[in-house]
Amino acid sequence: MLSEMLRELQFPKAALDIHLPFVNRWGGKRSREVSTLEDPTPKKSGPEKARSATPQHYCRPHSRWRLRRQRPIALPHHGDGRTHLPERRSHVTHTMAERLLQASRQRRGKAMTAAAGSAGRAAVPLLLCVLLVPGGAYVLDDSDGLGREFDGIGAISGGGATSRLLVNYPEPYRSQILDYLFKPNFGASLHILKVEIGGDGQTTDGTEPSHMHYALDENYFRGYEWWLMKEAKRRNPNITLMGLPWSFPGWLGKHFNWPYVNLQLTAYYVMTWIVGAKHYHDLDIDYIGIWNERSFDINYIKVLRRMLNYQGLDRVKIIASDNLWEPISASMLLDSELMEVIDVIGAHYPGTHTVKDAKLTNKKLWSSEDFSTLNSDVGAGCLGRILNQNYINGYMTATIAWNLVASYYEQLPYGRCGLMTAQEPWSGHYVVESPIWVSAHTTQFTQPGWYYLKTVGHLEKGGSYVALTDGLGNLTIIVETMSHKYSTCIRPFLPYYNVSHQFATFVLKGSFSEIPELQVWYTKLGKPSTRFLFKQLDSLWLLDSGGTFTLELREDELFTLTTLTTGGKGSYPLPPKSQPFPRIYKDDFNVDYPFFSEAPNFADQTGVFEYFTNIEDPGEHHFTLRQVLNQRPITWAADASNTISIIGDYKWSNLTVTCDVYIETPEKGGVFIAGRVNKGGILIRSARGVFFWIFANGTYRVTGDLAGWIIYALGHVDVTAKKWYTLTLIIKGRLCSGMLNGTYVWTNVPVSFPKNGWAAIGTHAFEFAQFDNFRVEAAS
Repeated sequence: MLSEMLRELQFPKAALDIHLPFVNRWGGKRSREVSTLEDPTPKKSGPEKARSATPQHYCRPHSRWRLRRQRPIALPHHGDGRTHLPERRSHVTHTMAERLLQASRQRRGKAMTAAAGSAGRAAVPLLLCVLLVPGGAYVLDDSDGLGREFDGIGAISGGGATSRLLVNYPEPYRSQILDYLFKPNFGASLHILKVEIGGDGQTTDGTEPSHMHYALDENYFRGYEWWLMKEAKRRNPNITLMGLPWSFPGWLGKHFNWPYVNLQLTAYYVMTWIVGAKHYHDLDIDYIGIWNERSFDINYIKVLRRMLNYQGLDRVKIIASDNLWEPISASMLLDSELMEVIDVIGAHYPGTHTVKDAKLTNKKLWSSEDFSTLNSDVGAGCLGRILNQNYINGYMTATIAWNLVASYYEQLPYGRCGLMTAQEPWSGHYVVESPIWVSAHTTQFTQPGWYYLKTVGHLEKGGSYVALTDGLGNLTIIVETMSHKYSTCIRPFLPYYNVSHQFATFVLKGSFSEIPELQVWYTKLGKPSTRFLFKQLDSLWLLDSGGTFTLELREDELFTLTTLTTGGKGSYPLPPKSQPFPRIYKDDFNVDYPFFSEAPNFADQTGVFEYFTNIEDPGEHHFTLRQVLNQRPITWAADASNTISIIGDYKWSNLTVTCDVYIETPEKGGVFIAGRVNKGGILIRSARGVFFWIFANGTYRVTGDLAGWIIYALGHVDVTAKKWYTLTLIIKGRLCSGMLNGTYVWTNVPVSFPKNGWAAIGTHAFEFAQFDNFRVEAAS
């Protein structure tokens, strides 16, 4: 039967000499003859080993041997793409033979290799021969049961304001970005979306507004996380939603920078966010956290669980503590009630490892924040490595990347540390970065509820492999060989290791032994000439091969082999070209019913600036932008003592900023406009620039920093609260001047540092103030 099949396949020789074309690393094809040698060593007895450093049979590219014993060969396939499961053995075998013959007639001259001819590349290292090669052999078997349940791969929006610019993108580009993130079988196809519960404080790259600025204030339409969760659900109804506070509104602390002053009150605040998500947006929150990377309170966690249960939110699970593995793990082992109320232990940047106490709890273990690395190929390599090794080394069944999309000004801290980049809503330009496609290797071919196999691990010469199954016959294998140089994450420290060229033979056993075909997806990171992102190769036939196949692996490669045929590399026409922020920009804030609470392109760094309807002024200033916090929040980072919102191009040097301002606080109130602001995010307290202040007590000040320590000029002006004024700041070269209501107040004040930065508006303290008719003009 085999010889007839080989003749039908039109091999150049008879079945005694099998010729396989070999695709070398430089693109040339050369004749490859493979035969089976008689093994002179005695056969081993006992259980078959999972690895074999000295295999009995191997493939060699240059030698011709006389065939002593014909063995089956795994074949590539271009057929109809169906996946046949092993339940119907006789039908499957017969159908596969027919399909193989039919496919071979359609491509008689094509090589029997898994190298994708359509890729046109030289370096596809998949060898479709089941004769073992020098190197390791790895058994994938479910006979002894399965490993832990897989909970998904996700990303974080927030922590903070990382999706700020995304909402301002025009269509169709905004929807395209969302498709790359959430649409199944299209891009990253994320399983989990974790969002910040806005708490009014600076949480890395900006502030996110709370749904309760004050005790009697509730508004479930502030910010953009509600919108983002709905867009994610629209694309993937099964996506898991998580919420976590970074900061809290100040009223919860009762003048202390601490959210646990009143446990019931803080639990109530978090509970209202969950209820509001459902009531106003029909969003079911699946997991809720405690306090990002800060202290947890054991009694608070218990109170939160009781309050959720009392409100009928029993299904909402608690994850703790979104920091290190300890002391939460030890606390759970010592407190049975705490053990009962916590469903998942979440650690940040665990370096793929866990601790003994965490494993002893028998709880789900998650890397609940990870990655946080520039989205270059090094960042992609970091992600590819940890997605596998978080489970292999640390039994973590979910990995959540910070952050979802780099949609904030790039010069803020951790610029471009998202799965993709979308930081130019004014141009519509965005970049689908390589971490999107590295994520797809896992997310498109697994789902929460699948199970890891117990037989996962490291490759002998560096790299790792995992395998997952849905328990219904489907299998997905992910193999990575990310080198140390090109997979170092931003944290923690990564000890040196080596990855080298190797052959890895995989043996499918148990219920997987009769899988007839595997789809193959491939990524190669590194030099542009050899770089491939999420490329589908020819499928791999495992005809009567004993479920065995071999991969040739080199550094910085990623393979997914799967029974699923639903994967896809989505694409859209190229977005518009990158453009700098408009040189002339203005906003009068005249929006009657704003879809979002924040004005486009303004990025709040301390305080919260929202659209406001001024009922006391039906005229020119009826619609304004208002700073709405009158109390310092419970902070996560070092928020400034002043509120500030930045906008524009960080490269701006010579510019004119004009804005109408309205101080609401008598005597002590003050506002400013600024240019060349050089810092933001968690560094905002030390921001330098040129700041033009006016105060309700009738004074003005010009400072070289936000804190007000560097004073360039000061004096008296006719200013009071509850009245509109127009401020103008002119910066040109080393000199700057300022006007009030069109009249110069100070002129030609020398400024040597900084040379460039954003424009900004803000207030002297946490106080109410309004802004209108903002305009900036930068010199070309």
